Amino acid sequence: MALPIIGICPGDPAGIGPEITVKALKQLLPEESFIPVIFTDRTVLESAFRITGISLDWAMWPCGGNPMPSHEPGRVYLAEVKGLPHPEWKMGKVQTECGIASVEYIRQAVDAAIRGEIQALVTGPIHKEAIKAAGISKPGHTELLAEFSGSDDPMTMFEVDRLRIFFLTRHVSLRRACEMVTRERVYHMILKCRRALESIGIGDGILAVAGLNPHSGEHGLFGDEEERAIVPAIDQARRDHVSVIGPISADSVFHLARRDRYAAVLSLYHDQGHIAVKTLDFERTIALTLGLPFLRTSVDHGTAMDIAGRNLAGDLSMVCAIQAALRYAPVFKPF
Repeated sequence: MALPIIGICPGDPAGIGPEITVKALKQLLPEESFIPVIFTDRTVLESAFRITGISLDWAMWPCGGNPMPSHEPGRVYLAEVKGLPHPEWKMGKVQTECGIASVEYIRQAVDAAIRGEIQALVTGPIHKEAIKAAGISKPGHTELLAEFSGSDDPMTMFEVDRLRIFFLTRHVSLRRACEMVTRERVYHMILKCRRALESIGIGDGILAVAGLNPHSGEHGLFGDEEERAIVPAIDQARRDHVSVIGPISADSVFHLARRDRYAAVLSLYHDQGHIAVKTLDFERTIALTLGLPFLRTSVDHGTAMDIAGRNLAGDLSMVCAIQAALRYAPVFKPF
């Protein structure tokens, strides 16, 4: 049986992404049976080896469909991307050239995924200010992945332990998030969550919709969004034979999902879901982007410029992101 080939974009060269990538691979290989392919500049990989004091057996990856040499257990491959305009950059600093490079790593990894050369893509942290300084309008990974793959409206799912969370709204104000809780939006997101779960092999189980207001509104006593929008959307989805329940009060729904009562939770705004997963286990929380032609998993932390290059960054989130890619890649089907 062929080993899964997992692409890894370590992220901004000046951040902690490259060093946690080599730390994670040192920990996982050769016990985990997979072929890791890192999309970055050679100088970035060599810098990560120096920072961490880690030495890995590595070779160049034959991009573009060329035959791969015989694989040795524990070997790492570099899909060399000449993203940096010059080999010198400063660790821990926001730099335009690092923003350009981190986007180019993503672009070439997406191309490889679409060609079928890698079975999943794992991403390290990028820096939004560096990307903006490079004149790139897309604010983050999800938007870049959508553009480079030609995908329409991909979605994020957070996972930690047995808890999975989708989001109705993300980076908007709380006032705006409440305004966006409409019957139509909730209904279509329920259907999309169901397809997303099926795409990673979770065909069974109940999707729970979190309540927006305290005690899910108490039948209109503490707000009318549940009665006006959320309940009608759930009822409509049930008529369409979708296994969904709710609204379940947000003070209990995440705990119940972690206890396997529900396959996943649809959170209604950014912090509602983020607080749940990050309080449960900040370092093990990872993100999956679904709705792309390929599977993408990611760490759920930033570039940590304040400690970059000092060999202080923990690799646990990167380890978990790679393990999630290995877990879901064999069953993944685009939707």
